[in-house]
Amino acid sequence: MAAMLSLVLLLAAGGVRAAVLPDSRVVNGQDAEPYSWPWQISLQYERDGTFRHTCGGTLIAANWVMTAAHCISNSRTYQVVLGEYDMSAGEGPEQRIPVNSDDIFVHPKWLSFCAACGNDIALMKLQRPAVLSAEVQVGRLPPAGSILPDGYPCVLSGWGRLTTGGSLPDRLQQAELPVVDYEHCTQPDWWGALAIRQTMICAGGAEKAGCNGDSGGPLNCPAEDGTWEVHGIASFVSALGCNAAKKPTVFTRVSAFEDWIAETMRDN
Repeated sequence: MAAMLSLVLLLAAGGVRAAVLPDSRVVNGQDAEPYSWPWQISLQYERDGTFRHTCGGTLIAANWVMTAAHCISNSRTYQVVLGEYDMSAGEGPEQRIPVNSDDIFVHPKWLSFCAACGNDIALMKLQRPAVLSAEVQVGRLPPAGSILPDGYPCVLSGWGRLTTGGSLPDRLQQAELPVVDYEHCTQPDWWGALAIRQTMICAGGAEKAGCNGDSGGPLNCPAEDGTWEVHGIASFVSALGCNAAKKPTVFTRVSAFEDWIAETMRDN
């Protein structure tokens, strides 16, 4: 297992475990249409009096955000930015909402030393509810237990690095990442059975991929009625490179955790 974990790179832009790469965007993606993913948030942490992007996330209720467990550090102060598109400009719709440390809930089975063990999911309760608008919307979760077939056309959105070790973009990026089903992703020359759990989704391939800074962000997949559902939370890529061959981006499968999500929101 130790040898396998050396091939895993968590995707937080500012996290200690992501320091294997000097910096993080969606690889081979393109600028998203402004506010086309209105549930996408930027999770930011404070350093030297300035808040810096570290991960993505999804607004799943007016006062709740879903992100990756590995994005969270007990020593950091966080804020969530909604209605963001171009980080180099103040465009008007942005809402910056602080998060109390006591209102961050990491899945109890998450192991920070074992990304391949799964459970890479966390919820954050905002200090105040978001004001919903055309630019800020609540993301829709898929039916509990649903699993997408091989090749299903999903889209990753985020502000992660444009290339392995490259720069962070100002504008929100997106890239189509088709689902790679469990049978294919666990083949020995792909990720293999030790790295991938049934509670994960593999998506993308050797060209388009998530990268540092995309962690926690949504894998957006179309439902039958034409609306979008958030099926995945960006979790890890290969330490061989964000877009290494036969090492698709790995996501936490949201539909496997809906009981925990509902319970956490209900009890807090």
